[in-house]
Amino acid sequence: MVTTAPAKTFLTFEEYLAYDDGSDRRYELVDGELVEMPPESPENNQIAKGLLFELAKYVPLALLAHKDTEIEVSGRRARCRVPDLLVHSEESLAALAGASRATLTRDMPPPALVIEVVSPGIANRHRDYRYKHTEYAARGIAEYWIVDPETRQVTVCQWVDGQYEDTVLTGSAPITSTVIPNFKLTIDQLWTIGQTHPPNP
Repeated sequence: MVTTAPAKTFLTFEEYLAYDDGSDRRYELVDGELVEMPPESPENNQIAKGLLFELAKYVPLALLAHKDTEIEVSGRRARCRVPDLLVHSEESLAALAGASRATLTRDMPPPALVIEVVSPGIANRHRDYRYKHTEYAARGIAEYWIVDPETRQVTVCQWVDGQYEDTVLTGSAPITSTVIPNFKLTIDQLWTIGQTHPPNP
């Protein structure tokens, strides 16, 4: 007897927003499917937290989000991402005023900057360098930083005429940003911010 697998159920964006499995698990929505977000490595968490504190020196705290704001993006089916760090535009922050959930839907203005810290594994690298690169550009997000602890580099993607122009930075090069033009941090410094015992200057 031939048995067939049950048809896969895909969620709409509205169903995703209403989804609650009673756990504390966090998900992204990728083409209608829930994709669980596993805990990050201690190194990636440290880098993200360190960057958050550095950004807070230049950006009002109200404009910063750390792994707590979703962005609806385009895909074959419903798709929603949760970046590691996000800098709101004044317009995207205002769009969330009074909302019960920090979700920037496609009818809302985009944030000014999103930052992803690349997790180990080839699938994660494809997600951040390929898929999110396309999704965030299509969403009209002015700037996207790909922070890669494995290669010790940062790719700054700046939105120009509907697509990203990428600049790869390493070593003593400073992170250059059009969103935060006075931001001062080199790539080498990025890997040491937040350490308990930073190296002597």
